[in-house]
Amino acid sequence: MTSVPTPIPSRTQYVLDAIRHRILTGLLTPGQALVETELAAQFGVSKTPVREALKTLAGTGLVVMSQYKGVTVRMVDADMAREVYDVRLLLEPEALRRAVRREASLDAAREALARADAAGDTAERSLANREFHRALYLPCGNPLLGRMLDEVRDQAALVSAVAWAADPSWEREAAEHREILRLALDGDADGAASALHSHIASFVRRAFPSDTESDPAEGHR
Repeated sequence: MTSVPTPIPSRTQYVLDAIRHRILTGLLTPGQALVETELAAQFGVSKTPVREALKTLAGTGLVVMSQYKGVTVRMVDADMAREVYDVRLLLEPEALRRAVRREASLDAAREALARADAAGDTAERSLANREFHRALYLPCGNPLLGRMLDEVRDQAALVSAVAWAADPSWEREAAEHREILRLALDGDADGAASALHSHIASFVRRAFPSDTESDPAEGHR
């Protein structure tokens, strides 16, 4: 018998969404301390929903809980970025290949791409880009594959936020997104998957150029 996940209380969900948004849009930066009492005061709630939200964020890899340092936003380095993007390289192109072969609707991806192009700031663009990638892999026909990619989605967005802060590259990424979607809408499953693989693989190389020799993407070409 399949167990039903326990719903997250509304206050905890509100705090969870708010903290996640601040992290992924750069308002809370890697290494920054997250103090329960301060966050509770900011959101007008008790410490309990804040504590539960931070536990959930620790589970998704966005924050780190330490007995000595407390809770902090996760630091991003080349090793962390490679681990996350290696998972994406292994799974995301295959998910898109399956979605195209199933002739699944990619309207959500088209809409997300339009939102990214019309975005007024980096935060809005980042969120739209996340939705674009999710809209490509979610209709793959394998819910477990979709959930596995969802599990690294926040960490991938954190890597992107840090990389963009150092070296904005969204214009190049937008062009790559348009090409991926064009191939997918044309029904070219292998071409779309290959373009997506190149898009993901090149990002870490651009973001961490001094560490290219050991880039895991090289092993998947």
